[in-house]
Amino acid sequence: MVDADDERRPNDGERDGRGERGGKGEPGDRGPDREGGRGSWDDGLIARRASERAAAVGTLPGEDGPPDEEDTLPPLGGNYGGPLRARLDALHELVGLSRTRVESEALAEAGRVLDEAAARQRLSSRHTVIAIAGATGSGKSTLFNALAGVPVSETGLRRPTTSAPIALSWSEGAAGLLDRLAVPGRLRRRPLAGGAADTGLQGLVLIDLPDHDSAVTAHRDQVDRVLGLVDGVIWVVDPEKYADAALHERYLRPLAGHAEVTFVVLNQIDRLGTEAADLVLDDLRRLLDEDGVALGEHGEPGAGVLAVSALTGDGVPELRDMIAAFVQERTALERRLAADVDAAAARLRPAYLADGRPGLDERAREAFTDRLAAAVGAQAAGEAAERVWRRGAIRACGTPWLRLYRWYERIRAHGSTDPHLSSPVEEELTARQRVEQAVRILADEASRGLPTPWAQAVREAAARGAEGLPEALDELTVTLGDPAARPPRPAWWPAAVLAQVVMTLLQVFGALWLVGQIVGVVEPGLLPPVLVMLGGIVGGPLVEWACEGAVKGPAKRYGQEAERRLREATAACGRARVLDPVAAELMRYREVREQYATVVGTRPSTRIVGGSRAGAGRLGATRTGVRGR
Repeated sequence: MVDADDERRPNDGERDGRGERGGKGEPGDRGPDREGGRGSWDDGLIARRASERAAAVGTLPGEDGPPDEEDTLPPLGGNYGGPLRARLDALHELVGLSRTRVESEALAEAGRVLDEAAARQRLSSRHTVIAIAGATGSGKSTLFNALAGVPVSETGLRRPTTSAPIALSWSEGAAGLLDRLAVPGRLRRRPLAGGAADTGLQGLVLIDLPDHDSAVTAHRDQVDRVLGLVDGVIWVVDPEKYADAALHERYLRPLAGHAEVTFVVLNQIDRLGTEAADLVLDDLRRLLDEDGVALGEHGEPGAGVLAVSALTGDGVPELRDMIAAFVQERTALERRLAADVDAAAARLRPAYLADGRPGLDERAREAFTDRLAAAVGAQAAGEAAERVWRRGAIRACGTPWLRLYRWYERIRAHGSTDPHLSSPVEEELTARQRVEQAVRILADEASRGLPTPWAQAVREAAARGAEGLPEALDELTVTLGDPAARPPRPAWWPAAVLAQVVMTLLQVFGALWLVGQIVGVVEPGLLPPVLVMLGGIVGGPLVEWACEGAVKGPAKRYGQEAERRLREATAACGRARVLDPVAAELMRYREVREQYATVVGTRPSTRIVGGSRAGAGRLGATRTGVRGR
């Protein structure tokens, strides 16, 4: 038996991890924590270290050739396959875009995945780390020894027998991985004669874990910690505890998305008959299916399920063959990380996906502009400008007698206490309320269908824009001025005024002519003066009516133009203060939604956990359900 302490030296460019982590890891120490604290995943820092190290690194002492790719620190995902790298990069971008929108607790799992991915890629990609986990008395240590071919892990009736993780490595260069797992040097082993004869297991690092149901809390903590770091896991169950709720509810069900890197072994079948073993194995498959664990049957990717007897050796060769095929495919790391990304995406789903189609369409924008225009009285201002235009035309082109009458009516109405003729006392408050209501309706429409964090961000952006918006609209109306103050006059007004003057003069001339006939100054003749006076009397109203008809079109266009200018200015103010900030939040959400779709690896509407996963290949027949005895 060769102790792993003799093998703790760089081999084929493999780093042992002590240089950056300050020595052998202790239980609870983790690579990412040493790099910048818990929750740090600055891939820019990793990239800078990679470039610095790539410039300075050469052939390490004691090596015969150049360093392998594990000697560099590439950017996040640099050593992973294209789809997995894209998903990790998207997850990194997703976390960065969501820091101020999504609670840090929701991002903690994504940060842990990024931490572990960055830490794992710096270590050996030629090794596959598989943990053997099980309950007390399941015989996992016996199975561990059976796979090793020699007694490595202590077995016995005392419970718990295994108190610390024991590592068995079939090839050199795994020191850095074992440091990351915090396996003490005294518990690192090698198979007899280095395991050179087991060519199929070259690159395998097998970890015997303490009992997951141990009465010692520290043992359970070690199991949870190591299971979060290994590339695959073999769950060993026995005929008595295979349906244990602690196993299914605490481990198998939460890790259902990791089925492709999971083996479930029913041990101790020597205690059962053939028919009983078949029944127990079928019931175990049923329970796994209820847990959501996909089974690797009929060539489909999923968990390998088989029955063995570590004591008699039944089924152990089949298990070794499955493990060898699993190791030689060298995809366990990417599959494990892909499953971790799936799990992180599933936890983040409520923060990025919701029912409905969020966003602001053109109808909502126009409705917001209409409400703001109504708040500042754009339509009323246009109508007032139209009335002023028409009134000015009638005043300029009307008969003097009608103008005199209207002047009298204005004098009479001046100082009246009629409430309909006075301005409402709360007119400004009403306008402010209309503006606030318009912003509130817009925020509700924009946030409809958004997940809670992003809906809150949209409402906050709209609320910030609403601050000072009524005052800005008031200043805007003052700047534009009152369109009804001094309306322009058309070119034909002087001619109309002149015609009205002529009609008035005809009336006066006809009246004077009649008076002259009455006093005897003028030769009598009733018809001519009456006709002249009648022409003036009839012509004056006709000129006024003609002018009133001619002014309708220009007055309406003038009112519409005044309303349009005020509406456009109001829309520009509302767009700058409310619509643009809300649109920016919606654009940010669309960006994170696209990144989330990349993280998921498929369309967001499809199943996340257990769905299509980038970087996870098919295990094929090597991981079908083999029932060995």
